[in-house]
Amino acid sequence: MSESPLSYVHGASSEPLTSMTIGQAFDAAVGVHGNRDAFISRHQLIRWSWKALGEKVDSLAAGLIALGLEPGDRVGIWAPNCAEWVLTQFATAKAGVILVNINPAYRLSELKYALEVTECRALIVAAKLKSSNYIDMLGELIPGLESASPGATNSTELPSLKWLIRLGEKRSAGFLNFNEIAGRADEHARRRIEDLAQS
Repeated sequence: MSESPLSYVHGASSEPLTSMTIGQAFDAAVGVHGNRDAFISRHQLIRWSWKALGEKVDSLAAGLIALGLEPGDRVGIWAPNCAEWVLTQFATAKAGVILVNINPAYRLSELKYALEVTECRALIVAAKLKSSNYIDMLGELIPGLESASPGATNSTELPSLKWLIRLGEKRSAGFLNFNEIAGRADEHARRRIEDLAQS
């Protein structure tokens, strides 16, 4: 049996589709736009150029690899719109990690179900949203979290979940802070991101 050729369909255009990964397309945009504005978050008082965004995404991607995440692993994010959400979206793509978007309105039973089904190895969370205190909800879901070390989440009901990562400056027992991830990136992790970009 002969192998079927790959095919694709696109709308009326003379320009063919490109076969680039999201990470490759992101890097190409960084290369083209450099110092032009890429991202603005008014409520966080953030304005990043494409170059700055690219550097932050690369550092976060390498940091995720340094945490022990591998291509194909799943990272959940349970947060409203924010700069960290954008960084995570592109960094997971560059690291080959699957991003699982968890509805910010989920209650505890819905969160538990989503984490069980997707087998997330890490979960990035906002501290709270409206009347939902995500940190307290996770403390209720994961017994012993208040005495756990970051990366050592041991839940019999969520055995895949190892890393809880919180947004913001405050610290919570059992959580790594989001802004610490990039600092964990070493040369090996950075080379791994470069290798993944070529594959």
